[in-house]
Amino acid sequence: MADLHGFDANQVEPTTDFEPIPAGKYVAVITDSEMKPTKAGTGHYLQLAFQIIEGPYKNRFLWARLNLDNPNATAVQIARAELSAICRAVGILAPNDSVELHNLPLVIRVGCKKRPDTGDIVNEIKGYSKKESPTPPAHSAPPWRRT
Repeated sequence: MADLHGFDANQVEPTTDFEPIPAGKYVAVITDSEMKPTKAGTGHYLQLAFQIIEGPYKNRFLWARLNLDNPNATAVQIARAELSAICRAVGILAPNDSVELHNLPLVIRVGCKKRPDTGDIVNEIKGYSKKESPTPPAHSAPPWRRT
């Protein structure tokens, strides 16, 4: 049980249905990270929560699970490569703790896939890249140098 004393639904707008967002690239930040045991109990995965911070899907969340501790060596290799891409995208190449990756903008490439068990369309993060700084506008020559 959880103590909900003081909560009043009349004071809070309800959430709406969360349809998958369209496939594409979105600027996001990692807002939460946690190492969790696998369902089988034979390893651990790093769960990362990504919040989109720009555009029409601002404040939507997506999650990634990285199997960093797993008996399947291929799963670990894939997870380590994905973590490397995240680290490079945020500019923290040798983090000591996952919290060091929080609140640093990066671009996530989001795809859509069909869940095999329900047939529902869901989002998955397909890649990570560095958020490019906006290009400063080209300055024209000062008035005294124009011809």
